[in-house]
This record gives sequence, C-alpha cells and structure tokens, in this order.
Amino acid sequence: MALGPTSGASADDSWWNPVARPAPDSQINVTGEPFKGTDAQGQVRGFVDAHDHLMSNEAFGGRLICGKTFSELGVADALKDCPEHYPDGSLAVFDFITKGGDGKHDPDGWPTFKDWPAHDSLTHQQNYYAWVERAWRGGQRVLVNDLVTNGVICSVYFFKDRSCDEMTSIRLQARKTYEMQAYIDTMYGGPGKGWFRVVTDSAQAREVIGQGKMAVILGVETSEPFGCKQILDIAQCGKDDIDRGLDELHKLGVRSMFLCHKFDNALCGVRFDQGALGTAINVGQFLSTGTFWKTEQCAGPQHDNPIGLAAAPAAEKELPQGVAVPSYAAGAQCNTRGLTDLGEYAVRGMMKRKMMLEVDHMSVKAAGRAFDILESESYPGVISSHSWMDMDWTERLYKLGGFVAQYMSGSEAFSAEAKRTDALRDKYGVGYGYGTDMNGVGGWPGPRGADTANPVKYPFRSVDGGSVIDKQTTGQRTWDLNTDGASHYGLVPDWIEDIRLVGGQDVVDDLFRGAESYLRTWGASEKHKAGVNLAAGAAASASSSEWNPFTSYAPGRAVDGSTGTRWASDWSDDQRLQIDLGSAALVKRVTLDWERAYGKAYRIEVSTDGENWQTAWSTTTGDGGLDTARFAGVTARHVRIHGVRRGTKWGYSLHEVGVYSS
Repeated sequence: MALGPTSGASADDSWWNPVARPAPDSQINVTGEPFKGTDAQGQVRGFVDAHDHLMSNEAFGGRLICGKTFSELGVADALKDCPEHYPDGSLAVFDFITKGGDGKHDPDGWPTFKDWPAHDSLTHQQNYYAWVERAWRGGQRVLVNDLVTNGVICSVYFFKDRSCDEMTSIRLQARKTYEMQAYIDTMYGGPGKGWFRVVTDSAQAREVIGQGKMAVILGVETSEPFGCKQILDIAQCGKDDIDRGLDELHKLGVRSMFLCHKFDNALCGVRFDQGALGTAINVGQFLSTGTFWKTEQCAGPQHDNPIGLAAAPAAEKELPQGVAVPSYAAGAQCNTRGLTDLGEYAVRGMMKRKMMLEVDHMSVKAAGRAFDILESESYPGVISSHSWMDMDWTERLYKLGGFVAQYMSGSEAFSAEAKRTDALRDKYGVGYGYGTDMNGVGGWPGPRGADTANPVKYPFRSVDGGSVIDKQTTGQRTWDLNTDGASHYGLVPDWIEDIRLVGGQDVVDDLFRGAESYLRTWGASEKHKAGVNLAAGAAASASSSEWNPFTSYAPGRAVDGSTGTRWASDWSDDQRLQIDLGSAALVKRVTLDWERAYGKAYRIEVSTDGENWQTAWSTTTGDGGLDTARFAGVTARHVRIHGVRRGTKWGYSLHEVGVYSS
C-alpha cells in the first residue's frame, strides 16, 4: 500500500483528515468538521448502525462475499471479485441463487465498478473502509460489527479457501477488525489516532464519540456458537462449552450476541425465513441437524415468519435421495422449538458477563422465554437490531430498557415503520437505530428514481449541519442514491437524507438520538446487579400439597433454590402458598417459575403479621412459564401466592418463587 500525504491535512485545524492516505483510493466526498462532544444535556449525538458485517468476506469459507474491507495492497486488491467470477460471472453460483437470472456480471470492481457494488448484488463487498468513513463523516457514531458465518453454507458452497469451523471464523473476523483499526490509525499518525475505535465498554464508547470518532462494538451472529448444534434433537455441547465460549468471546471484545441464527440449534429454535430462501435454509437445517423445521399453532398473538414454500432447486438437490422438504399447515406458524435448558444457561451466562442479548432470529417461543428470564432479573441488555423480532414485543423490550433498530429498507417503508412505533419511543424517551446488514445477503433500498417529486439534491448538509455531502465517487464510478439506491455503506448519509425528505425531520431526529439510547442500554447492562432473593430458604406453608410416595411436593420445595424440585397443590382452584421472609422487608417484585400446572388467575398478597392480607398484584391471564409481578414497594414479612383459577386440569405447581426488594 502506497501512503501519500493528504492535501491540506493539519493536526491543528483538520484533525478529521488523515496525514497520509493510500494512493490511489476512494474519495470520501464530504467536507467540514465532524461534530464532537455532547449536547446541552450531556448526551452523545449521532446515528447507530446496530447490525453490520464488516468482515463477512472472511466467513463461509472465504469466497461467498467477494472483496475486502481493506487491504495493505490498496483499493485495487480490496475491491476485486472472487476469482471464479471471472470473466463474466458464469460461476457466481451464490449470486445466481440470491439474485436470480444467470448470475453473469462484469467482475471488475476497481476502477470501473460497472455492476457492483449495487443494492441488489448480495455477494460483493459493501463495507470498504473509505465508505464506512463517509458514513462516520455523515453523522454515524456507533457501528456494531456482527461477526458472522454459517458452517453448513460453507460446507455445501462450491468454492472455499479455509476451514468451515464457525468459531475459527469468528476469531479471524475479530482479529481483522482490530487490524482494520490499526490500518486506519496508520493514516492518522499512529495507534489511537484514527476515527475507527473498537470499544469494549460504554464509558469508552462515550469517550470516543465525545472526540468525534466512531465507536465500534463487536457482536456475534452465527448458527451454531460454541459448537452448540443439535443432531436429531440431541445437543452436541454442554454447559462447559458454553462457559468456555462466552469467556473467549468476551475476551475478544464481543459484547452482544445472537444465540441462534437460521438453523435450530442446541440453544434455541429460530424465526423462519420466507420464500425460496426459506426453503434453501430449511434444507440447510436438515443437512446440519437431521431434522426440518417443525411448526405448531401459536400460543399467543406473536408468530414466526411464514415458512418459505417456494422451490429452491439448487439447494434441494443437496438432499439425500428420497428426502424432500415437508409441507406446512398455513395456520401453524410457530416453531415448536423454543429456548432449551442449555439456551437458558447461555442467557444467564451472558447476563453474568454483562453482555447484550440479540433476540432477532429467535422463534417467538424462544424469545418469549428469554424475555421472561430478563424480566425476572430486571436485566436491560436486550437488542432487536434489524426488524426480526415480533413487533408486538416492542414495548416489552422498552420496559426492560432495551434498544430497537430497524432494517435498512427503502425510505418510504422505513419511515412508515418508524412512525408506527413513534409513540412508544416518546413514552420511554428513547432514540432509534438502523441495521444496514451490509454484506449480510439481505438486499438494500433500491432507487426511487431521478424523476421522483422529492429527490435527494446534491450536495446536502449533514443532520448536525457541520458537513457538506456530495455524490460519492470511487474510481471511475459516481453513485447517486436517486438512481443507484443504497449500493454500499458510503451511501448511508444519502439514505438518511432521503428519509428526511420522505419521512420528515422527526424520524431523523429519533435516529440522531440513537447512539445515546444504545449506550444507555449497554451502560445499564454493565451496572446491573442481581437482586437478593429474600425467599431463598425461607419457611413456607401451603393450603395443600400433592401426595406422592416417591417424591416430595412440600411447600419448601418452591424456595429451595433448585429448579429440579417443586411445590404442587391439590387439584382444585382455591389454593395458597405462603412464605415467611423472617422479618419485614421492602417487597417490589415476585417471580414465579411455573411447572406445566400453572395459575390462570392468581394474586400476590402481602402481610406484616400473617393474618391481615392485602393484594399487591393480580392477573386473570396467566400463561405459565416464568412470570414476573412488579408493583409499588410495600413493607411485608409474609408473601402469599393465592391461586384463584387453574390453567390446567391439575393443581398449581411452582418450581421456584423469588421475592425481591428491587
């Protein structure tokens, strides 16, 4: 790589310009100083991309995404096609599968860029470092780099130059992210001086943003983390594997994570994909696990995506002879697989390490249980980063203190969805984010057309007003959002301007508050302390206990600290479990881990003397699982769960009851 001085660069008045940049290289086409510091309320400003894949060219065997985010040999080496795509794209198999047609394209990137990057080209590099720099210069201050791969896709894809082991790829992508930081630092005069800063805690992120730079957070989105695949419904990992894996990821700097992605694994079931892509992924599920997706009637209003039923011949031919993708009942739209016991262990392990849980891609059954666990601990670290959570759970997430970002769709659709949840953001005082999912094989906003009534007019000012943004040029190609769509990461500022024109300033203002909201969620997760369970080991009594000559279902079983034991009542509606805390204490939260025999209608009652009771909380819509009752703090020595109506033909049965002051 040839580093040359940058015209006009000065450490005094142009800190945002590098002292040396590779030559030749992409243009940035943004002038003016990036904003520094915080607003009048001490809050950071800026946009947040909560879901990007900077290094996915290193994933899937190394030949699925063509081109590199950076190269020591310069732009011509970074932005070139995969060797099998030459001379006309005839062997661009994945391009054919994802885009249709015959896959043919001009493989040349630098300097002509005739056919890629493009908004509908899913196999070519979109995250070149200079394009990410343009997004930073346009106002983005947080980027979550999700380290991503899929061992099955790697194994069945024709071209690869490395191992398909998922954790090996995750390690490599993490290392390459730090190398990208060092590469950019070199342009700015040495370690720590570049605008691209990998951070590992929220305070560090605030410091970086205060300097006007971009905070980069590492996440993980992979299908079988820690080797936790399942074959014929048998887990291929254990708790020790999960602990070792989480410890390793945390040491690498990973702070957010998906537990499942695309395929059911030993931790959780997934939210289905649709169309031909869904069929192809279902084939991959079979090849990985020995089972296809299984569906059932949804228990509540939330549901998974409809399973793709369209044919995917290229994928289906990989199935063994005589095996075919099953058909599915239209009314059964929920994955039978939820959060497994190992999955629950992983969620709690993430909480212990102050990591943030990504719930997108979880089946509603898995996500619902994950929410139950987070609510039982009042843990705020939950993220929906790219529109794959059932949107009916948005308020549930905001109540915990989590963060929501929307997939990078066209400005009309993005603005409409943003406005649909605007009242919730106002209610909880939060900002909004986007998830570009660049290099994530998802597709990006197409052009609205040069003849639209309100096109993006170049040049335009950044949202903060301090920079002027013109059309982006790399080599011989200049991109215009109006006619090219969001072809690469450098067009994120143009897309935001398009949102302003279509959706209005209010939508953009919410996005500009995104960085602060994301860091609040992260910071609250870091500061979270597990509450003290006042009921642990306390004296307990009950109106009845089911009799069994081999197993005890005594009241004390519900407060013995073991989820393998339980209290069970007689099989009638009016039943009570009473807990003596030993002394008066502030009570604000009660958790109930139901066995299958749960309470449909029940009350939480409190008393100071065990004789006179008052109702602190009640429900008539209990659905079992792990319930959390929150109420205004009340001083009490005795807590009683009073069953009014059973949810099953059996009695009431509780594995554990927790009582907390916070």
